[in-house]
Amino acid sequence: MSTTVDWSELQPELIEAIGKKLRVHKDYVRFRAVCSNWRRSTTKTPKHLPCQLPWLMLPQSSNQNRQSHLRSFFSLSDNKIHRLSLPEASNIRRRCGSSHGWLVILEETPAVFLINPLTRVKHHLPPLSSFPNVTKFNFFDVGREYTLKTSDGDVYTCNLKEMRDSFIKKVVFSSSPSDEDSDYFALAILNQTGDLAYCKKGDSLWKFIDNAQSYCEDVVYHKGCFYAVSKYGTIAVCDISGPLPDVSFIPTPPQVGGDMQYLVSLEDELLLVTRYLELGFDVDQHQLDIFYKTTEFRVCKLVLNGPIWEIVSKLDEWALFVGENSSMAFRASDFQGCKGNRIYFTDDYSEWNYDGANGDHDLGVYDLEDGSVVALPCYPRKFYNGRRWPPPIWITPSLH
Repeated sequence: MSTTVDWSELQPELIEAIGKKLRVHKDYVRFRAVCSNWRRSTTKTPKHLPCQLPWLMLPQSSNQNRQSHLRSFFSLSDNKIHRLSLPEASNIRRRCGSSHGWLVILEETPAVFLINPLTRVKHHLPPLSSFPNVTKFNFFDVGREYTLKTSDGDVYTCNLKEMRDSFIKKVVFSSSPSDEDSDYFALAILNQTGDLAYCKKGDSLWKFIDNAQSYCEDVVYHKGCFYAVSKYGTIAVCDISGPLPDVSFIPTPPQVGGDMQYLVSLEDELLLVTRYLELGFDVDQHQLDIFYKTTEFRVCKLVLNGPIWEIVSKLDEWALFVGENSSMAFRASDFQGCKGNRIYFTDDYSEWNYDGANGDHDLGVYDLEDGSVVALPCYPRKFYNGRRWPPPIWITPSLH
């Protein structure tokens, strides 16, 4: 005698317990989509899910409608491209970083907001007009809406587009902005001055970290502090939890050179990743293309009881993701489509990424063992027939 089971009538406590056993975002979404009872019995923002392997947010192709609200994201885990409705990331706006699954977006107004591409939840950060070096903002002073003051006391103006495109390099967070029960900090790297500015959840303005100017290559949140690195590899440790920032310094690793520096938090360790570029020339159809190409990465590890630096010759099962995103490390064995001892990189030297420029974006996968660089499967050579603005960026898919 067979018994028919109505799975939609499972007890809410049992459904919730099963949901908490799931570890992959898409499995959790499909689980909640089974029926209304399963959806009611599980939380919409599952904080138990581990950080997922990043997606690569792709630029719009040249044959795509430039006003389209759809944006493409390539998933390494399943080797598929997912298209999401994201009008907030249209080409009239600029994103300046991704952190904890959120994109930071600027537009031709003082507004600075962040959005989660999956949940579509949006929050606002203090506006561009609230930075300490912005002394005046007048929307009706067309072409010179912002008045700024340098550290030397010189005054100059910027228009709306210039502030959108070049004022901020990258914004990173201390934790996910979706957590309503706890505070978070946002830290912005300013492009032209090299200043670091921060704000706390709920603040109405940005504040400078006065003793950390020029530590503007990259920033990562690690063990309760923001670690910032200079062009020469020196580290500034910025504790902004008190009434005033407390800054200490870690000396440069020996023989650090290279063209770009990244900081990556790997469990309890801090990695300094140095990127080496070479200038290239390509003549195609009687047109000269000048481009940069990544040739090498080198990695050092900070031993905090020194503090001293150790050269890292291999990452074992770990994979690093660097670029305009907040730099990340993942254990490759936990995910399909990811290989250990690799550095997955995108280009984030903005002066070479203007829209329509010839050549390809400088992105790919670097093998730390043999020094080879291979293309990402979603981005073969000449895929876009020229660089598109903005360039690709890594972002971790998150439901909270």
